[in-house]
Amino acid sequence: MVDIVPLSSYPSYIDLLPSIQTCNITNLPENYFLKYYLYHALTWPQLSFVAIVRPKGGYKAGTGRGAAGDVSGQYPKVVGYVLAKMEEEPTDGKQHGHITSLSVMRTHRRLGIAERLMRMSQRAMAESHRANYVSLHVRVSNTAALRLYRDTLGFEVEKVEDKYYADGENAYAMRLDLTGQWMDWKAIEARDRENEKNDDDAQDEGEEVGELGKKDDAKDQERMVKVKIGRALGVGDLVEKNESQQ
Repeated sequence: MVDIVPLSSYPSYIDLLPSIQTCNITNLPENYFLKYYLYHALTWPQLSFVAIVRPKGGYKAGTGRGAAGDVSGQYPKVVGYVLAKMEEEPTDGKQHGHITSLSVMRTHRRLGIAERLMRMSQRAMAESHRANYVSLHVRVSNTAALRLYRDTLGFEVEKVEDKYYADGENAYAMRLDLTGQWMDWKAIEARDRENEKNDDDAQDEGEEVGELGKKDDAKDQERMVKVKIGRALGVGDLVEKNESQQ
Protein backbone atom coordinates (compact mmCIF):
# COMPACT_ATOMS: atom_id res chain seq x y z
CA MET A 1 0.00 0.00 0.00
CA VAL A 2 1.28 3.46 -0.95
CA ASP A 3 0.87 6.33 1.52
CA ILE A 4 1.22 10.00 0.68
CA VAL A 5 2.71 11.91 3.61
CA PRO A 6 4.01 15.47 4.09
CA LEU A 7 7.77 15.59 3.82
CA SER A 8 8.02 17.51 7.11
CA SER A 9 5.34 15.64 9.03
CA TYR A 10 5.79 14.15 12.50
CA PRO A 11 7.47 11.77 12.92
CA SER A 12 9.82 13.52 10.53
CA TYR A 13 10.35 12.13 7.06
CA ILE A 14 13.22 14.50 6.31
CA ASP A 15 15.59 11.57 6.78
CA LEU A 16 14.13 10.26 3.51
CA LEU A 17 15.72 13.10 1.53
CA PRO A 18 18.55 10.90 0.19
CA SER A 19 15.94 8.43 -1.10
CA ILE A 20 13.98 11.28 -2.65
CA GLN A 21 17.13 12.47 -4.37
CA THR A 22 17.68 8.93 -5.66
CA CYS A 23 14.13 8.89 -7.03
CA ASN A 24 14.91 12.14 -8.83
CA ILE A 25 18.24 10.99 -10.26
CA THR A 26 16.75 7.69 -11.41
CA ASN A 27 13.90 9.21 -13.39
CA LEU A 28 14.69 12.81 -14.32
CA PRO A 29 17.55 14.60 -16.09
CA GLU A 30 17.10 17.70 -13.90
CA ASN A 31 18.90 16.98 -10.64
CA TYR A 32 19.59 19.00 -7.50
CA PHE A 33 21.94 19.08 -4.54
CA LEU A 34 20.62 17.53 -1.33
CA LYS A 35 20.54 20.91 0.41
CA TYR A 36 18.07 22.13 -2.24
CA TYR A 37 15.53 19.51 -1.11
CA LEU A 38 16.17 20.42 2.52
CA TYR A 39 15.65 24.10 1.69
CA HIS A 40 12.18 23.32 0.31
CA ALA A 41 11.29 21.10 3.26
CA LEU A 42 12.25 23.71 5.85
CA THR A 43 10.99 26.82 4.06
CA TRP A 44 7.64 25.51 2.83
CA PRO A 45 7.01 22.43 5.01
CA GLN A 46 3.34 22.11 4.04
CA LEU A 47 3.85 21.91 0.28
CA SER A 48 6.12 18.93 -0.46
CA PHE A 49 4.89 15.34 -0.21
CA VAL A 50 6.44 11.91 -0.51
CA ALA A 51 4.92 8.58 -1.55
CA ILE A 52 6.14 5.71 0.60
CA VAL A 53 5.54 1.98 0.88
CA ARG A 54 5.50 0.57 4.42
CA PRO A 55 6.31 -3.06 5.31
CA LYS A 56 3.27 -5.31 5.52
CA GLY A 57 4.28 -6.75 8.87
CA GLY A 58 5.53 -3.50 10.35
CA TYR A 59 9.06 -2.57 11.28
CA LYS A 60 11.22 -5.26 12.88
CA ALA A 61 13.56 -3.75 15.45
CA GLY A 62 16.86 -5.51 15.92
CA THR A 63 17.25 -6.65 12.31
CA GLY A 64 19.57 -4.68 10.06
CA ARG A 65 23.23 -4.27 10.81
CA GLY A 66 23.25 -6.05 14.13
CA ALA A 67 22.63 -3.22 16.57
CA ALA A 68 19.61 -3.50 18.82
CA GLY A 69 16.73 -1.43 17.49
CA ASP A 70 18.47 -0.84 14.18
CA VAL A 71 15.90 -0.61 11.37
CA SER A 72 18.31 0.56 8.67
CA GLY A 73 17.63 -0.97 5.31
CA GLN A 74 13.96 -1.43 6.11
CA TYR A 75 10.98 0.45 4.79
CA PRO A 76 9.48 3.01 4.28
CA LYS A 77 10.57 2.89 0.68
CA VAL A 78 10.25 6.09 -1.35
CA VAL A 79 8.39 5.50 -4.63
CA GLY A 80 7.57 9.11 -5.53
CA TYR A 81 7.61 12.72 -4.42
CA VAL A 82 6.55 16.24 -5.30
CA LEU A 83 8.83 19.14 -4.44
CA ALA A 84 6.99 22.46 -4.29
CA LYS A 85 7.50 26.03 -3.15
CA MET A 86 5.97 29.49 -3.11
CA GLU A 87 7.47 32.09 -5.44
CA GLU A 88 9.30 34.48 -3.13
CA GLU A 89 9.32 37.46 -5.52
CA PRO A 90 6.52 36.92 -8.07
CA THR A 91 7.02 39.14 -11.11
CA ASP A 92 3.27 39.58 -11.59
CA GLY A 93 2.71 40.57 -7.96
CA LYS A 94 0.40 37.62 -7.30
CA GLN A 95 1.04 35.10 -4.57
CA HIS A 96 1.47 31.75 -6.30
CA GLY A 97 3.12 28.38 -5.91
CA HIS A 98 5.46 26.47 -8.17
CA ILE A 99 6.09 22.76 -8.71
CA THR A 100 9.85 22.34 -8.67
CA SER A 101 9.98 18.61 -9.33
CA LEU A 102 7.68 15.58 -9.58
CA SER A 103 8.78 12.00 -9.97
CA VAL A 104 7.38 8.48 -9.51
CA MET A 105 9.44 5.31 -9.73
CA ARG A 106 8.68 3.15 -12.77
CA THR A 107 7.69 0.23 -10.55
CA HIS A 108 4.76 2.26 -9.17
CA ARG A 109 3.47 4.18 -12.15
CA ARG A 110 -0.10 4.04 -13.47
CA LEU A 111 -1.40 3.90 -9.91
CA GLY A 112 -2.49 7.54 -9.68
CA ILE A 113 0.39 8.45 -7.36
CA ALA A 114 1.53 11.47 -9.37
CA GLU A 115 -2.01 12.86 -9.46
CA ARG A 116 -2.44 12.42 -5.71
CA LEU A 117 0.89 14.10 -5.01
CA MET A 118 -0.03 17.06 -7.21
CA ARG A 119 -3.52 17.52 -5.80
CA MET A 120 -2.30 17.44 -2.21
CA SER A 121 0.40 20.00 -2.93
CA GLN A 122 -2.05 22.27 -4.79
CA ARG A 123 -4.54 22.11 -1.95
CA ALA A 124 -1.84 22.96 0.58
CA MET A 125 -0.81 25.98 -1.49
CA ALA A 126 -4.39 27.25 -1.61
CA GLU A 127 -5.24 26.64 2.04
CA SER A 128 -1.92 27.47 3.72
CA HIS A 129 -0.70 30.33 1.53
CA ARG A 130 -3.84 31.43 -0.33
CA ALA A 131 -2.01 31.02 -3.62
CA ASN A 132 -3.72 32.50 -6.66
CA TYR A 133 -2.36 29.81 -8.94
CA VAL A 134 0.36 27.16 -9.28
CA SER A 135 2.89 27.13 -12.12
CA LEU A 136 5.28 24.56 -13.55
CA HIS A 137 7.50 23.81 -16.53
CA VAL A 138 7.43 20.63 -18.56
CA ARG A 139 9.41 19.47 -21.57
CA VAL A 140 7.48 19.77 -24.82
CA SER A 141 8.42 16.14 -25.58
CA ASN A 142 7.09 14.76 -22.28
CA THR A 143 3.68 13.60 -23.49
CA ALA A 144 2.92 11.54 -20.36
CA ALA A 145 3.45 14.54 -18.09
CA LEU A 146 1.43 16.75 -20.44
CA ARG A 147 -1.52 14.37 -20.21
CA LEU A 148 -1.36 14.52 -16.42
CA TYR A 149 -1.04 18.28 -16.14
CA ARG A 150 -3.35 19.35 -18.95
CA ASP A 151 -5.95 16.59 -19.30
CA THR A 152 -6.20 15.27 -15.72
CA LEU A 153 -5.38 18.26 -13.53
CA GLY A 154 -6.58 21.06 -15.81
CA PHE A 155 -3.38 23.06 -16.27
CA GLU A 156 -3.25 25.45 -19.22
CA VAL A 157 -0.26 26.32 -21.36
CA GLU A 158 0.66 29.94 -20.78
CA LYS A 159 3.60 30.13 -23.19
CA VAL A 160 6.53 28.23 -24.66
CA GLU A 161 9.96 29.07 -23.26
CA ASP A 162 12.72 28.44 -25.77
CA LYS A 163 15.74 26.40 -24.69
CA TYR A 164 14.54 26.34 -21.08
CA TYR A 165 16.40 23.14 -20.23
CA ALA A 166 20.16 22.68 -20.10
CA ASP A 167 20.15 20.42 -23.17
CA GLY A 168 18.38 23.10 -25.21
CA GLU A 169 14.86 21.63 -25.23
CA ASN A 170 11.89 23.97 -25.05
CA ALA A 171 9.45 23.97 -22.16
CA TYR A 172 5.76 24.63 -21.76
CA ALA A 173 5.09 27.14 -18.99
CA MET A 174 1.78 25.99 -17.48
CA ARG A 175 -0.46 27.25 -14.72
CA LEU A 176 -3.60 26.26 -12.83
CA ASP A 177 -5.94 28.64 -11.01
CA LEU A 178 -6.27 27.85 -7.28
CA THR A 179 -8.67 30.54 -6.08
CA GLY A 180 -11.53 28.04 -6.19
CA GLN A 181 -9.77 26.03 -3.47
CA TRP A 182 -9.39 28.92 -1.03
CA MET A 183 -10.85 28.47 2.43
CA ASP A 184 -13.77 30.88 3.07
CA TRP A 185 -12.91 31.62 6.71
CA LYS A 186 -15.78 34.07 7.18
CA ALA A 187 -18.30 31.43 6.13
CA ILE A 188 -16.60 28.84 8.33
CA GLU A 189 -16.67 31.15 11.36
CA ALA A 190 -20.32 32.03 10.73
CA ARG A 191 -21.19 28.33 10.52
CA ASP A 192 -19.30 27.64 13.74
CA ARG A 193 -21.18 30.43 15.54
CA GLU A 194 -24.49 29.06 14.29
CA ASN A 195 -23.57 25.56 15.47
CA GLU A 196 -22.61 26.91 18.91
CA LYS A 197 -25.91 28.76 19.14
CA ASN A 198 -27.86 25.63 18.23
CA ASP A 199 -25.88 23.63 20.79
CA ASP A 200 -26.72 26.18 23.50
CA ASP A 201 -30.43 26.08 22.60
CA ALA A 202 -30.45 22.30 22.73
CA GLN A 203 -28.74 21.97 26.13
CA ASP A 204 -30.44 19.79 28.71
CA GLU A 205 -32.09 21.96 31.38
CA GLY A 206 -32.50 19.04 33.79
CA GLU A 207 -36.23 18.52 33.31
CA GLU A 208 -37.95 15.80 35.30
CA VAL A 209 -37.84 12.30 33.88
CA GLY A 210 -40.47 9.77 34.99
CA GLU A 211 -41.80 9.49 38.56
CA LEU A 212 -38.35 9.97 40.15
CA GLY A 213 -38.00 13.41 38.66
CA LYS A 214 -41.31 14.74 40.02
CA LYS A 215 -41.31 16.87 43.13
CA ASP A 216 -43.26 15.84 46.17
CA ASP A 217 -44.95 19.09 47.23
CA ALA A 218 -45.98 17.81 50.66
CA LYS A 219 -42.46 16.74 51.59
CA ASP A 220 -41.06 20.01 50.29
CA GLN A 221 -43.49 21.97 52.43
CA GLU A 222 -42.55 19.90 55.49
CA ARG A 223 -38.86 20.57 54.91
CA MET A 224 -39.52 24.27 54.54
CA VAL A 225 -41.47 24.36 57.84
CA LYS A 226 -38.72 22.56 59.70
CA VAL A 227 -36.12 24.95 58.38
CA LYS A 228 -38.20 27.93 59.41
CA ILE A 229 -38.74 26.51 62.88
CA GLY A 230 -35.06 25.71 63.22
CA ARG A 231 -34.06 29.20 62.28
CA ALA A 232 -36.63 30.78 64.59
CA LEU A 233 -36.16 28.64 67.71
CA GLY A 234 -32.57 27.54 67.40
CA VAL A 235 -31.21 24.02 67.13
CA GLY A 236 -31.80 23.10 70.78
CA ASP A 237 -35.45 24.10 70.71
CA LEU A 238 -35.95 22.23 67.45
CA VAL A 239 -34.54 19.01 68.92
CA GLU A 240 -36.73 19.31 72.02
CA LYS A 241 -39.78 19.95 69.83
CA ASN A 242 -39.08 16.86 67.73
CA GLU A 243 -38.59 14.66 70.83
CA SER A 244 -41.80 15.86 72.41
CA GLN A 245 -43.69 15.10 69.20
CA GLN A 246 -42.30 11.57 69.16
